[in-house]
Amino acid sequence: MSEYAIVANHISRKFGDFTAVNQVNLNVTKGHIYGFLGPNGCGKSTTIRMLTGLLSPSSGEVKVLGLDIPKQAEALRLKIGYMTQKFSLYDDLTVQENLQFMGQIFGMPSKSLNHRLEQQLSTYGLTQRRKQRVGGMSGGQKQRLSLAAATMHQPELLFLDEPTSAVDPENRREFWEQLFDLSDQGTTILVATHYMDEAERCHRLAILESGEMRADGDPETLMNNMGVNVVELKAANLRELKQQLIRHPEIRSAAQLGIRLRVLVDQQVADPIGWLVKHYPQLQGAELSLARASLEDVFVSVTGKGRQ
Repeated sequence: MSEYAIVANHISRKFGDFTAVNQVNLNVTKGHIYGFLGPNGCGKSTTIRMLTGLLSPSSGEVKVLGLDIPKQAEALRLKIGYMTQKFSLYDDLTVQENLQFMGQIFGMPSKSLNHRLEQQLSTYGLTQRRKQRVGGMSGGQKQRLSLAAATMHQPELLFLDEPTSAVDPENRREFWEQLFDLSDQGTTILVATHYMDEAERCHRLAILESGEMRADGDPETLMNNMGVNVVELKAANLRELKQQLIRHPEIRSAAQLGIRLRVLVDQQVADPIGWLVKHYPQLQGAELSLARASLEDVFVSVTGKGRQ
């Protein structure tokens, strides 16, 4: 039996002359949280729709939970959960009615449905709100209900398409704790996000840009193998200095963080601090230090200007 919940080989999707996804390969390990990181329009949602069978690839092959997709998409739907960015439950129904409805859609027998309903209300802190109409709930409460609904039938695989875009940081943190609980219980999760801190939580990660995969690996490895050294410096006239720095081909990028400038220097430069001081005499006596790479640094280095 395969160790992978998802295997996609060279999948592409075209809409007329526009290529939304181009030659993407995926291997998602069972029980892991796999992240898609990228800006709006990079192909995250289109890829998810192909993996769920909602869209047919223009080319390439997809196997999800051992099923050929899209040919066996109907059988797959009973095994997966899907939570979209936009809240998609019924505002005029109560919390309990929404969960009952979802259970009935997946054909759960009444006894197991009622037992599962009580479990979900307890797990996601909704017991006291079971009779509340959904339309009056906060963004965080709706998010918890959406996750409860998507996992009502205990799916083997859960797709989350930018699920935290409308909630505050505290609710986002709590949401991710719930995802790790699901992962620990054996659920495979594929989550699309544009938040760097969320992407860093994933077991493995793909960075997408313009429909193409720019990087794939666990976050720590991606940060260690990004091919640059990170220098942080404090100096006068940071905006002017930044413009001078980014003219050098050895500088992948420079970004201001408060009173510091964070500079990505190509790894071929053996002594990045010495190189900067040599080329920019105004940095004599300035405070320069090597810093740990972040996932944002990885993203910058493999996308857009960072690859040019």
